[in-house]
Amino acid sequence: MDSTVASTGTEEKTWGGGNKPLRASYGKLMMWFFIVSDALTFSGFLAAYGFARFKFVNEWPIADEVFTHVPFLHGQEHPMIYVAFMTFILIMSSVTMVLAVDAGHHMNKAKVTFYMFLTIIGGAVFVGSQAWEWATFIQGDYGAVQTNSGNILQFGEYVNVDGEEKFKRIAIEDIAIPVAGDRVEHDRSNGLWFTEEAPLPLFSVDEIYTGLAANDNIRVRTQYLDEDGHKTVLSRSESLRQIKENGKLVVKGANLKVNEYGPTLFADLFFFITGFHGFHVTVGVILNIIIFFNVVLGTYERRGSYEMVEKVGLYWHFVDLVWVFVFTFFYLV
Repeated sequence: MDSTVASTGTEEKTWGGGNKPLRASYGKLMMWFFIVSDALTFSGFLAAYGFARFKFVNEWPIADEVFTHVPFLHGQEHPMIYVAFMTFILIMSSVTMVLAVDAGHHMNKAKVTFYMFLTIIGGAVFVGSQAWEWATFIQGDYGAVQTNSGNILQFGEYVNVDGEEKFKRIAIEDIAIPVAGDRVEHDRSNGLWFTEEAPLPLFSVDEIYTGLAANDNIRVRTQYLDEDGHKTVLSRSESLRQIKENGKLVVKGANLKVNEYGPTLFADLFFFITGFHGFHVTVGVILNIIIFFNVVLGTYERRGSYEMVEKVGLYWHFVDLVWVFVFTFFYLV
């Protein structure tokens, strides 16, 4: 009986443990593993945002009213213009990264250097723009009054724009009228020890109420949407009643405790998700700078491969793609 084992025809076709499974190097595979795991993390964060958005669908701030500022154009409102500019810059940096990777495949050091430099500039502009947007969001614009139940009451008046009446916001600084009485912060001298109190608000609710009562044209707008998809504007008498009976705190800007634009959860998620993405972009810029100097020094030219540029390029494209989803969730939906 013949003891030889018949050949199956697959001996030379199975992977024998080389260093390029799926025709990718170990480094590129590890970068793909990281990207997949990070994509799941971002997916969880955005899913949480989606659930919160759905739960507070009638109270959520309107992006066109929140993100209206443009650097050097103080006092002018241009909804979403600067955010669109930031998005364009980041997408273009992804294009320059593609060109850098392609130049690396052709071993063209000069072009890799040039396109990597443009990618770094684009990333730095985006990070700087995001920092400016955070600062503007925190500082606030018009201010509002928070009620005992945590709702936000904003102020404005109806104006005629091209034959149509529109509600125009008014800043609390233009409403408040000083009233008699002192607002004093607690300290050790009046009974509170080892406790730090937050700074006093710019105005008291009584000062806002006095100013509201003195201006017949000013009305209160709530954070709730009406049947037309606009924030609900209260009648004059109801405006006065809400401030008088339910006004608790005057707020300006947004942080993790208060938010003049609407539910505090909106600010919490905004800071967390955009901050997490901004951290990724910052890391990407640092990596690009390191790779850029290695390119200038000829490190990859001596190795005979610009694969490291391709690896960091994968990360950069991922960061750009994530921003498309963040932009859609926060600014467009």
